[in-house]
This record gives sequence, C-alpha cells and structure tokens, in this order.
Amino acid sequence: MSLKLNSKYIGGFVPGEELDKIAPEAEAARRSLLSGNCAGNDYLGWIDLPVNYDRDEFSRIKAAAEKIRKTCDVFIAIGIGGSYLGARAAIEFVKSPFHNKIKNGSPEVYFAGNGLNTEYLNELLEICEGKDVCVNVISKSGTTTEPAVAFRVFRDLLEKKYGKEGARERIFVTTDRQKGKLKELSDRIGYETFVVPDDVGGRYSVLTAVGLLPIAVAGVDIDALMDGAAEMRKEAGKRPKYSFRTTRRFLCSTNGGNSFSARAKARTARGFIPRRQYSPPISIRSDSISSREREISSRP
Repeated sequence: MSLKLNSKYIGGFVPGEELDKIAPEAEAARRSLLSGNCAGNDYLGWIDLPVNYDRDEFSRIKAAAEKIRKTCDVFIAIGIGGSYLGARAAIEFVKSPFHNKIKNGSPEVYFAGNGLNTEYLNELLEICEGKDVCVNVISKSGTTTEPAVAFRVFRDLLEKKYGKEGARERIFVTTDRQKGKLKELSDRIGYETFVVPDDVGGRYSVLTAVGLLPIAVAGVDIDALMDGAAEMRKEAGKRPKYSFRTTRRFLCSTNGGNSFSARAKARTARGFIPRRQYSPPISIRSDSISSREREISSRP
C-alpha cells in the first residue's frame, strides 16, 4: 500500500501563495529536527525509528502477537492518549474500522484505560464473557489512574478465569525499560514486558512496542509496516510546500482553520459526531476522586 497527498481538491481552501509563505518555516523546522537543535530534543527518537529499532524486541513482539492470535478471542489494549490512539488508528486504517466484525481469523481488538466510564468497562466485560482473553497494558509509569483502574479490572477477570499462573501467560506489559510501578510488578510476577523508549513521546510511539503489538495482533504485517515507514522517511522533506504537514499547518492556523472549526462544531451540535463515548462515567468521576482514592486507584 502506498500513500500520496492529493492536493487537487483543496485549492479553494489553501491558496498557493499561502503555502509559499509557510514553506520557509517548514524547511527551518525540518532542519532543526534533523540537527536535533530544537525544543524537546530529548524526544526525537521517532525520527529514526523506522531504521533504528531493537530487532530482538521486534522479533519478540511478533512472537507474542502470534501466541496471542492462537490463544485468545478478545485482545484488550489498555492505555491512554498516545498509548492507544496510534494502534487504534493504524488498525482501523490498514484493516477496517469494523475489524472486530470482519476479523478474518484475528482476535477482536478493544481498547480500555482512556477514561473512567464504568458503563464502557462493564460492556467490555460482557463482550469477554465466554471468550478467551489476553491483555496488553501500556503505561510508562504504571501510575496513571485510568489505565491502572482498567488493568486492575481485567487482571482480576483473567485471574478468576485462568488462575494466577494462567493469567500471567495472558498479560503483556509495555512500560519503562528499568523503573516504575508497572515494571516492578511485571518483574515480580513474571509478565512478558516490552519497552516504551525513553526518547520517544507517547504521541509518536506507534512504531514502538506501544503500537506494534496491538497492530500485529490485529493481523497487520509489521515487517511491511516498518519497511513502508523507512521508505517514507527517505521521501520526507523533499517537497515541503506541497506536503501534508504544511497544508495541515495552514488549515489549523487562525486564518485557515476558523471555518473548519466552526463546521466541526456545527456538525457535532447537529449530531453528526456521536457523543456517547464522551459521556460522563456513571459511578466514577475523576473530579470527585480524593487524593487518597487516586493513590489507591493508581496501584497496579
């Protein structure tokens, strides 16, 4: 699969002269990234990820994904923010938004830990009834409240269903290489672990174990995925004027983005964008959890 940016239909929204104005800014940004002389330069590992990654861990990711695909019907990826969004986007794009209905031999893949909506968790537990389940909890620290609560719920489910030893074989952890509550718990119990790299921020982590394990479980060829990313890395920056990033930069700017923002709000108000996923939780409200309760909830 190859991707190309087709700017044919945005002429009325993105005048060529506006892109000309942005081009120097885009080129300067590209140079600062490649040189490492920019804000946040401790987190630029994503730039070279397609060619500079741990091959041994990559092999373990593929082996774990194959094991999961053979032993479970439902795979739960637990994470928040970048710890789940990248994998979800990739699965829906490469496979289908309806992957769980047309899975073609792959487990159903669901996501939890990105909120405290008890209705969502209860319905997900119902989906798991009578099915074999595996869990991948993704958290660098292991103390973020939402994933910690979800992990506790599904760890209890697995331990009741398979016993502690059986559950251990069905829980996979993606966390810090050396430290953190989740790392300590994993080492103590013996969960198989994968690494959230220190130099890759959550929003850019889809090509690390954070995204690759769920993506592989869904049946995506992650060897081809990395090859494609490496190829695009070579192409990046050749035509900054017409690239996605400069076009998006204009559309998101004050002048270019107002009409789009207004349209999005209008569509939401008219019900085009479902709101159910943003509904407040029934019995757990993050703004009502005391500091003591947060501490307890954060324990793995």
